Amino acid sequence: MKFAGQGTNFPKAPHILPSVPYGALSSNSFLPKILHLLLPTMHSLRLFLLVCFLSLVSSHEAGSDHVFTRPLIVQYATNSDLSGAAGEELSLHCTSWRFAVETNNLSPWKTIPEECAGYVRDYMMGKGYVLDLERVSKEAEVYAESVEMSADGMNAWIFDIDETLLSNLPYYADHSFGLEAFDHPKFDMWVERGMAPAIQPSLRLYEEVVRLGFKIFFLTGRTEKHRKVTVENLMIAGFHNWDKLILRSAEDYGKLATAYKSEKRDEIVREGYRIMGNSGDQWSDLLGSSVSARSFKLPNPMYYIL
Repeated sequence: MKFAGQGTNFPKAPHILPSVPYGALSSNSFLPKILHLLLPTMHSLRLFLLVCFLSLVSSHEAGSDHVFTRPLIVQYATNSDLSGAAGEELSLHCTSWRFAVETNNLSPWKTIPEECAGYVRDYMMGKGYVLDLERVSKEAEVYAESVEMSADGMNAWIFDIDETLLSNLPYYADHSFGLEAFDHPKFDMWVERGMAPAIQPSLRLYEEVVRLGFKIFFLTGRTEKHRKVTVENLMIAGFHNWDKLILRSAEDYGKLATAYKSEKRDEIVREGYRIMGNSGDQWSDLLGSSVSARSFKLPNPMYYIL
């Protein structure tokens, strides 16, 4: 960013300036008498610019905080200023990026692209996110109703928690929707408040699979120290019945989410359950070993967990 005029070498004015007849300057001209006196003796264009500058200062002194009508700083457009072709190009770019996120085509990433911060905010707070959640939930319901329930009662459905059953949007709205790097201590403080609201389409899906007779497993990356508040938050949000809530124990610290959740699904299968459905907002919720007969990926362009 440069101040106007910074680094500029003004050219020297000629030592001999053309004579200006006094009568050539009308009474309406800018400072006629002063110019008539100064022009013959001025040996530098800088002196002339100084006179103009001082005149402008005098004219604005009483009515403005700035000498000029706006600061002498080059102002660059922000995302919100973009419109027309530039705005459309940015929207297409960020839509393409989000598509790559949801299809798991991107390499692991830590924060959203800076230029897409406004796009992600508008998506998460707008109708698009809600419609995508509803689409996933409805498709999962149709599938769940098509599953032939066995008499042994061992058909299982696994749910992740964060951004699957409970929404952390109130937290991420205060942290730039993924533009800031993830901060574990701050997020833990949010979790301990126990105020995450239910994702309504997921609540409806949960109620339907419970009604159909699936065994319900909540498999989360939250740690055991958050068990009490997680149970309370789930109950307040409307999730009242489940067969098992699985959180990270001390021996799971340091494991990638894909490995940790695969191990827990392996245990569920060894206990004789058939994992018929699995819902999660991260691919690490769904991939690995002992995958479900059908998996449902919820949208989440705010963060990526490996």
